[in-house]
Amino acid sequence: MKKQFLECGQIVSVHGLAGEVRVQPWSDDAQGLTEFGTFYLDGGQTPVTAESARVHKGMLLLKLGGVDTREEALALRGKTLYIDRADETLEEGVYYVQDLMGLEVYDADSGRLYGTLCQVSQTGANDVYHVRFADGSQQLVPAIKEVVVRTDLEQNRMEIRPLRGLFTE
Repeated sequence: MKKQFLECGQIVSVHGLAGEVRVQPWSDDAQGLTEFGTFYLDGGQTPVTAESARVHKGMLLLKLGGVDTREEALALRGKTLYIDRADETLEEGVYYVQDLMGLEVYDADSGRLYGTLCQVSQTGANDVYHVRFADGSQQLVPAIKEVVVRTDLEQNRMEIRPLRGLFTE
């Protein structure tokens, strides 16, 4: 089941004296987070207004409504920041990592169950999916269109066509 509130980063420190926080973004594009007018704390329970947002050295500098001092900002350090799924529209074929976690990974041709997607690594060129097999071992799968044939979040299913030699039998 898709979560309504999605983790987008963590408040790691303060910036300046006026209550601005530094957020380590958990996305490919920190700049994209500057478009949100509302963020959430406490797993989505507490909405907070973004008065200003900008990117500096890969970090999101965020001024939240009601946070006006360095001390108030320090109290937020370590908290996870969330966005509401309804506030974001993804292009077709683009998925939130949180939605991919736990998908069952099948062979697109034979229907054989390989395992469960347990981690996504960002390598720069393309993401890499970690698939945990029933015996506990893991195999790495490049997240490229030649390998990932179909992703169906509603059916909790991903179908792949491994490149020759990808899985040693």
